[in-house]
Amino acid sequence: MNLENKIEAILLFKNEPVSFKELGKILSATTSEVKIATENLQNFYRDRGLVIINDGENISFGTSPDSAPLIEQIQKDEYSKDLGRAGLETLSIILYKGPISRREIDYIRGVNSGFILRNLLIRGLIERSESEVGERSYSYKATMELLRFLGVTKKEDLPEFATALQKIEEFENSPQVDGE
Repeated sequence: MNLENKIEAILLFKNEPVSFKELGKILSATTSEVKIATENLQNFYRDRGLVIINDGENISFGTSPDSAPLIEQIQKDEYSKDLGRAGLETLSIILYKGPISRREIDYIRGVNSGFILRNLLIRGLIERSESEVGERSYSYKATMELLRFLGVTKKEDLPEFATALQKIEEFENSPQVDGE
């Protein structure tokens, strides 16, 4: 598998921006080799539905500007749907435990939450920021608009806040048994 294919796989798996430095480390390649491979990918995706977004330090997949009308229609359809159980579960974890990393959310839920986080971000219910612990990852928290919509001034005003937070922490601290 060539370097471009490996970068594609990492970008799809991570589903978030990845730095050239991190890619170099993962792939045992120099930053300049990663940048050249990224340029090749940008050329490959030039007239396709995907593009490689490059801010000089990080790269990520994005949709082509030509597909904007299609994406806008899909977003409208997404907004008209209910969040569903998985969306509400993820949103609750973020409300009560946030700021929280995707890894922690995935651990609590027991499944990958990437798609649901994206959906919540698009709806403006949560926001993403650089992790405070410096792990080159992101933290998620409820937006001010969501708190305003819920009629609370701070997350501690959420119903049963102390009890819910305690149960989440008990779960996180309990020994986990595979297969259960």
